Amino acid sequence: MAAERLQQQLNDIESELLSTDNEIQRLRGVKQSLLRKRDELKVRITQQVQDELARTDWNKNDYPWHEQVRKHAKEVFNINGFRPLQIPTINVTLSGKDCILIMPTGGGKSLCYQLPALVSDGITIVISPLVSLMEDQVMALKRINYPAAMLSATTPKDEAQAINRALTDPKNPLKLLYITPERLAKSKRFMAKLEKMNADNQFARLAIDEVHCCSQWGHDFRPDYKFLGIMKRQFPNVPILGLTATATAHIVADVQNMLGIEGCIVLRAPLDRPNLRYEIHQKPPTQKESIKYLGDIVQRRFRDQSGIVYCFSIKETEEVAAGLRECGISAYPYHAMMNAADRSSVHRRWATNKVQVVVATVAFGMGIDKPDVRFVVHHSLSKSLDNYYQESGRAGRDDDSATCILLYRFADVFRQSSSVFTEKSGQENLYAMVSYCIDGKRCRRAILSEHFGEDSNVIVKCENKCDNCDPHTAVMTKEVDVTAMIKTLYKILDMASTNDERLTPLKLLDAWQGKGGSKKLKGEGVTFTNMPKERCEEVLATALLEGYLREDFHCTPYAYISYINVGPMAKAVKSGNKVVFTFRTHAKRKSDTEDTMPAKKQKTANRQAGPPARCEDKMVPKASQPSCSKEIVVVQ
Repeated sequence: MAAERLQQQLNDIESELLSTDNEIQRLRGVKQSLLRKRDELKVRITQQVQDELARTDWNKNDYPWHEQVRKHAKEVFNINGFRPLQIPTINVTLSGKDCILIMPTGGGKSLCYQLPALVSDGITIVISPLVSLMEDQVMALKRINYPAAMLSATTPKDEAQAINRALTDPKNPLKLLYITPERLAKSKRFMAKLEKMNADNQFARLAIDEVHCCSQWGHDFRPDYKFLGIMKRQFPNVPILGLTATATAHIVADVQNMLGIEGCIVLRAPLDRPNLRYEIHQKPPTQKESIKYLGDIVQRRFRDQSGIVYCFSIKETEEVAAGLRECGISAYPYHAMMNAADRSSVHRRWATNKVQVVVATVAFGMGIDKPDVRFVVHHSLSKSLDNYYQESGRAGRDDDSATCILLYRFADVFRQSSSVFTEKSGQENLYAMVSYCIDGKRCRRAILSEHFGEDSNVIVKCENKCDNCDPHTAVMTKEVDVTAMIKTLYKILDMASTNDERLTPLKLLDAWQGKGGSKKLKGEGVTFTNMPKERCEEVLATALLEGYLREDFHCTPYAYISYINVGPMAKAVKSGNKVVFTFRTHAKRKSDTEDTMPAKKQKTANRQAGPPARCEDKMVPKASQPSCSKEIVVVQ
């Protein structure tokens, strides 16, 4: 009897400990939520102060340089009118004040330093992370006789020497110099030139393109951008103009701190692009099928219209481009491993509509530009919403209708996670991207606007320009109790641990479906599922996002490998809490390869797409372009 009483006391204590653990877990969640709200409020307070400063009427036309700005805009750039925030930004930087400009891709950010450079005495230094983009901009400026140059690792020695001489020659007409952050950080001689320029009042301003690269919290942090933190200390009277298409309030605050321009003027344009349509398609399971599916989309919906396809790797760009050519589509790769002449040839032929589709790596493809791009397709998952917004923003820069499509497949998540997990917030940013892809209910553009801290209820008017809002493509959603499924996954993981085996995401999926050598992982209470693979993948993806599972990474000499383990929410499940996920019902919908644009708008888009790619394209003989007419219908 005494032993039974002691056992009962032990059971009571165990129960109380479990209850305490659950309460601690709950309070940790509450604390994290409060900490996030505190940080958000701090950022919002700073933002309010900046907004008050930004509300100064920078749009006035009585500044002393106003007539010069208008004159150069007309005579040099053939511009009669300005886009929103261009004039305020120009006035701020010509007033000698520090400023950060956040404006969508295609909004005209470059003009905000190119015009002031012509008006100001001295030279404007432009920091840009992409050599290809600098080359394009300098070439375009030289075509209109704008005095611009660039310095990079590939600049010929004699040309670099001439540029260095020009920096300290007040009589030299040079007004704009593009330079990579790496070149700036590693060249003491160049910094000495800047010191001399500054002493002679010839250092007009420092413009930093893609300024979000300064922030470790950003989606594209670059270590060499950290060097820019000394610029304000070295040149306190030189105004800084930071430009980006994507930056949350948190990232802006981090950038200001890093550059030493806290409290500077921040001008933020609404980030919603009303002319863009956003769609997520279920990516077919094999590379061959996905390329055929992509070819079918291009032929059915975007025939003779200019487009970009983004891929995860250089190898993938080559394979996808070759596959599209087999479908009869003029498509060519564009990446860093191509020699400069071939890359330039592809870009030039694409820009003149002799090539229909450029298939580019994300890292390199941001250096290409064309206003009448009618579609951007991500053949692989983007690594963050910030990246996706910027990459998809290459479409429709002429303000006419364009479409942004992402092909989502569960396996692609882990290719990305293995490459971003070493980045600060890399996994968090990737999971936000995955959440965007599997969300079958909320407006796509509202999700993007909310991500960047905008009030989507005020800013966003989708007008059925995303697959979730369009009645032709929208699907129903329902809540599903997945508690038993999660417990089964835990049992499989426990069995694997007992067998001293680690499971990759795809091995866990196979084990759950009873495939391969998974029978040894079938313990007591493990029931193999007969659900479709796509639904199983959706359960696993949501479980990762919600913390019921977690990714761990193992480093090999060749790669980082992702393994799945029990997540922090496991205690809640084991203590009896129910787990409910929201899923798409996979209702019948219009084929993703079919056009959803109204006929009138489609005719307009066709007309605006420019001259069609010529059939006699010499890079691929016409005879080698078989039809790709087989339709692959994937229902979301």
